[in-house]
Amino acid sequence: MNYLSTRGNAAAVDFEDALLRGLAEDGGLYMPAHWPQISPQQIAAFRDAPYADIAFACLRPFLDAHWPDTELRAVIARACVAFDHAAVAPLRPLGENEYLLELFHGPTLSFKDVAMQLLAGLFTAALRRRGGRATIIAATSGDTGSAAIHGFRGMEEVDVFILYPHGRISDAQRRQMTTPSEENVHAVAVEGSFDDCQSLVKQCFADESLRRDLSLTAVNSINWARIMAQAVYYFAAAAQLDSPRPPRFTVPTGNFGNIFAGYGAMRMGLPLHGLVIATNANDLLYRCFHEGEYHPREVIPTCAPSMDIQIASNFERLVFELAERDSAVPRRFIEEVKTHGRFAIPAPMRERLRALFRAERIFEEEIPAVMEEVWRQSGVEIDPHTAIGVGASRRARGDGEAASDIILATAHPAKFPASRIAPPRKGSAEARIDALREQPERLYRLPAEMPQVRSFLREHSRLSRNRS
Repeated sequence: MNYLSTRGNAAAVDFEDALLRGLAEDGGLYMPAHWPQISPQQIAAFRDAPYADIAFACLRPFLDAHWPDTELRAVIARACVAFDHAAVAPLRPLGENEYLLELFHGPTLSFKDVAMQLLAGLFTAALRRRGGRATIIAATSGDTGSAAIHGFRGMEEVDVFILYPHGRISDAQRRQMTTPSEENVHAVAVEGSFDDCQSLVKQCFADESLRRDLSLTAVNSINWARIMAQAVYYFAAAAQLDSPRPPRFTVPTGNFGNIFAGYGAMRMGLPLHGLVIATNANDLLYRCFHEGEYHPREVIPTCAPSMDIQIASNFERLVFELAERDSAVPRRFIEEVKTHGRFAIPAPMRERLRALFRAERIFEEEIPAVMEEVWRQSGVEIDPHTAIGVGASRRARGDGEAASDIILATAHPAKFPASRIAPPRKGSAEARIDALREQPERLYRLPAEMPQVRSFLREHSRLSRNRS
């Protein structure tokens, strides 16, 4: 499988290069040259298969021939061990033809663990094969950073730098990043928003000498391997569904990566009734869907901080697809957003967008009501992000629709104690969060300025120190 840049001005690369580079040299995002197909017979066989076998079947076509099957299976097996549920991503009935896909059974209680544990294994195998090292830099709105730090902590071949918006994530999210003591991981509080952090990461990749000297790579969902790994749990969820009704997935999303993985699963052959984009008050994607214009605004802090995003990096991948892979359109999209602050989606692309997705918006004041309703009706406690998904799913549901609604439960409620509406309990997740409060924190604080970030990376990267 070869990988192409969405912007069309970089050479095609193989999987290993796409994995380790993160971003293409022209600033674009890597996409597979074609969507591999999972046959109806394979999908039917997933019904009784463990998650590891489903992952192998879905991931194998994206990798190169020089990755032995035994190596890929070993990477997947090690990733699955990190989860405290045998199904990795179990499907939980919530109401009539309504289900939660629980994606929070990993070490940091977030859906990001599902892909990040796999990504760490792929990185390890690729770097050891090449005898190389890498420096990961990523922006996080809360969960990607902790999942990356826990996936890569202690890894000799990799240094990890995570930029997060100071004061705009939960206490638990911060402590999951600042309490690991391994010297290869660094949590950096940036004075700004998530979008400021993301902008700094992109500037780092645009700095050719920094990128070369530190062998920079990304593990945000701009890295294709993250999307590829997340597509697996759409197949796994459908396999667990005991209903003749086809699944419709509702995805709480800000950066568009998680729902783009659902689109990828559909392109690979998974029969879906549809995909619902669920947004909070930071409604860039909702407005884009309903108004036909991508127009970022100021970020509004909410009780669902992982969705407090106004620049959806993965939307470029969808633009590439909606434009039938004409790279001139993503280039124009990026340039117009940079120059004019907005991009009007051409009419043919709007039609394709609306044929694939539906979008709903849940405002801040609605979130507690959804959480309380779910608790009262089913005795299930959900976090604010999942509540946005439930609210959007129920709003999108039409009378008599023949679909099984699956909402992605993206985080455990223990990560957001200030928002909990259920009586206090002390399960394993709560015990993990409580234990963090007893551990010392190690963090750094920087302004949202590229010179300071550049200096920090060069000072703390082991690659940089080894060269000096």
